[in-house]
Formats: sequence, structure tokens, C-alpha cells
Amino acid sequence: MASRLEEDLCCPVCHDVFREPVVLSCSHSFCKDCLQSWWTEKEIRECPACKRISSMDPPLNLVLKNLCETFLQERDQRKLKLFCQDHQQPVCVVCRDSEQHTNHRFRPIDEAAQQHKKTLQETLEPLKKKLKVFEEVKVKFDQTAEHMKVQAQHTERQIKDQFKKLHQFLEEEEEARMAALREEEEQKSQMMKEKMEALSREIAALSHTVRATEEELRAEDISFLHNYKAAVERVQRLLLEDPQLPSGDMVSFTPVVLDPNTAHPELIMSEDLSSVRGGERQKLPDNPERFDLYCSVLGSEGFDSGTHSWDVEVGNSAFWLLGVCAESVQRKGRIQSGLWIIGLYKGIYLVRSPPAPPTGLIVQKKLQRIRVNLDWNRGKLSFSDPDTNTHLHTFTHTFTERMFPYIENWDKLPLTILPLKVCVTVVASLCTS
Repeated sequence: MASRLEEDLCCPVCHDVFREPVVLSCSHSFCKDCLQSWWTEKEIRECPACKRISSMDPPLNLVLKNLCETFLQERDQRKLKLFCQDHQQPVCVVCRDSEQHTNHRFRPIDEAAQQHKKTLQETLEPLKKKLKVFEEVKVKFDQTAEHMKVQAQHTERQIKDQFKKLHQFLEEEEEARMAALREEEEQKSQMMKEKMEALSREIAALSHTVRATEEELRAEDISFLHNYKAAVERVQRLLLEDPQLPSGDMVSFTPVVLDPNTAHPELIMSEDLSSVRGGERQKLPDNPERFDLYCSVLGSEGFDSGTHSWDVEVGNSAFWLLGVCAESVQRKGRIQSGLWIIGLYKGIYLVRSPPAPPTGLIVQKKLQRIRVNLDWNRGKLSFSDPDTNTHLHTFTHTFTERMFPYIENWDKLPLTILPLKVCVTVVASLCTS
């Protein structure tokens, strides 16, 4: 009935409740402004409903005006002023007494809106923190990408300098290695670009959700409460896991080249990446493969088959450890397993493979060089003194993953991986000794 009454009290032109209604001689009524606008567009004054000509200014319809004002007052009194806590929706005082809301709990609309705004605001805070974390990680992405670029450029200069010292026949080898370096740099740069683009999309999505939610918070109470449930679900759905930093990498070539991406920040690398010593802490990207507890570094190339051997000059370093490390070893914090090493600590030589405790090692004289020999297929890791050709210790283990050369140095004196000598024969063949 209310709907029919409202329809009878609506202007035929604007279809809203009459405002300043006037009546024509044909008995049809219209809003004063609506009628004037209608006549402005017509050449003659005619009724918008029946098209009869009107030759006078229509008078105000006081009865209809009073009816409209009374209707609007009653309609305002029926506005949604309560919030049903059971149905989680605004209701009017009439609906409150209906059977649909029997025994339901109600609160004033403004009080319920304030409480739900507070709840949504509290839910929004973790999302803002997540957005901040993503932005901080993006900064680290930028730093890591720049660091990789500098490393690639530095390695390129090294390769050029080394190959200039070789004979003419090695020019093709130089070109091949340079091409491999550029390809790897391009691949890694592309990978970083894709990760950064993905992160930017995540940040954009989070920013959009934050803005949309803040707009919801500024909305009218009724509109806010209608959209409250969807807003909460949207915020909670985007509380994602922290992004992870991308893995760094370096171009590797034999015999053993150290990987600066794994080096503890207090280790100083030589220009040719074959020597490492302790030093002042450097500001480096905290990428996942970098050691943060042990002053350690890995070789850039891992081995998952075959036999491999390299010599390390320990010299007069007073605190060192070296051997091999499994690829899966966690680089952050203490190493629990996956490490096989020989070392010198407080004047005592030792061997160890965590979680087993260290075992003392008796030697005839102070060791200057250590030869590491890995037989991956047979599961043997041997250490010997190449100066006296003396066997020191052998670990036996069934290797199931890639193993990397491992060096740990707590001394200011360097540990150096000794290079293989390169010679050229008269028939232009390359041999090593």
C-alpha cells in the first residue's frame, strides 16, 4: 500500500515525490520546476500528460503539497535506524517487530557502524604491514639485481684480461665463454625482471585493496555495513606469505672459482675469486644462499658425479675449515648436517661431519696445503698433504645431491685455491698438470 501511495504522489515527469506541485486546468499536477523545463523545450504550453493547451500560469496545489510533505515525514521515520546482530544487516523499527527478527539482538545503527569500522580498521593494519614488507623486499630485489649486474661486468673484465695472455688459438674459446656469460647474465636479468614485475603487480593489487577498503571506511553507515562482510573477506584473502628474495648466481669455470653470492659479509675475496680472508664487514645483499653465521664461502660449481680434486693453501692461517657442503644445507644459522670438513682450531687439527662431534687429527708437521679429493660415485671424500703425499683422513658417505667446495676462514690471512697450470704443445692441444 505504501508503494501505491508513493506512486500516486510522484510527478509524471521526474517520477519522484512532488516538489512544489502545481495543477493545470486539465487537473494534472506536476512539479513546478519540471513543468517549466518541459515548456522550455516546447513551442506551445501543453500538458505533458494529456497534451491539452494551458493558457495560464498554473496555481500551486496546496492539498497535494501537504500530502507529499506528510508522506516524506512518515517515510523518514521508517528509515533504517537499527542493526540486527543476528542477520548482520540494518533494519527499521517496523522490521524489528516482525516475525523474521523474533528474539534477535539489535543495536543502534551508529553504534554498530562504529564497532564494525573499528574491526575492519584492525583487520586492515596487517595488510598495510604486508604492503610495507613487499616494498622493502622490492628494495632488496633492486639491490640484488644491481649487485648481479656489477658481478657480471666484473667477471667479463676478468675473462678478457685472462684470455689476452693466451695464444691466438684460444680466441675462439674466449668468444665462447663471453657468449656464455652474456647468455647467463641475460637469463638472470630476465628472471629478476619477471620477479620484480610480479612483485610490482602484487604491490599494485595490495595498494588497490587498501585504497578500496579505506573508501569503504569513509562511506555512509548503511552502505558501509552492506559491504562490510565482503570488505573483510577481500582484506583477509590478500594476507599473503612474505615474499622471498631471489637466488643469486655467478659464472663458474674450473678448476674451482669461489661464489661471492655465498660469502659471509666479513670475508674478503680476491679479484680472481680464488682466495678469501677475514676482514671488515661489507654491506652486501642478504640473499638466501649467503652464510650469515659462519665465515664461509662455497665454490661456484657443484658436483653430482665423477671425481674432483683441488688444492687449498692454508699457510699460517690459525683458524680454518675446508671440505664439501651439500647443496641443501641451510645457509642461515647453525649447520646441523650435510657438511664434511677438516680444519685447524686453537692449534688442534680436527675432522668433523655434523651432527657428530669433532675428532682430533694427529699430523707429523704443520700443514701448509690441503688436497681435497671427492669421489662422488663411490661416496668418498679424502684429505691429504700434497707436499708429503700423506693421507690425512677419509669420510665415507652415500652422496645423493650436488656437493660444493667449502671454505671457512676466521683469520686475516688468506686461504687460496691453487690453480692448475696450463701449457700448450706444438700440436696446439691444451693439457693440464
